[in-house]
Amino acid sequence: MPAYEIQERTPRPALAIRLHTSVADIPSTLAVALPEVWHAAEAMGLVPDGPPFTRYLSMPGDALDYEAGVPLPIAASAGRGRAVPVELPGGTVAVAWHVGPYETLAETYDALMRWIGEQGRAVAGPMWEVYWSDPAAEPDPSRWRTEVIVPVA
Repeated sequence: MPAYEIQERTPRPALAIRLHTSVADIPSTLAVALPEVWHAAEAMGLVPDGPPFTRYLSMPGDALDYEAGVPLPIAASAGRGRAVPVELPGGTVAVAWHVGPYETLAETYDALMRWIGEQGRAVAGPMWEVYWSDPAAEPDPSRWRTEVIVPVA
């Protein structure tokens, strides 16, 4: 079982592409969007300031809205192509580390949501994932590390 903790985060500037797709198509859309947003940041003269993320703007259903992006060291004044400036929010968050394939992330979310309730807290905004492992560099999915972040009140 993953360890959970409550943290305080400061807002972070980022560059992201907003997407609307089915849950089943998330892997294929991310495979295109994450390199695209990374290259857009570099073309703007900005070096991404950390690993890529996906921020879910609507709860999973048949289709969902989400952002695929990279954090930046400074806020971008404009976008490039589909990539636009956004901000990862600050505030109080619950954090869990998921180690393993993306297909089992739902188990980590379910356990984290139960833990949040046990702490007397509630979800207070869109949640996001930070991908600390690059599947191209680490081919073994059992070793992939994903940080799951949920704003809470």
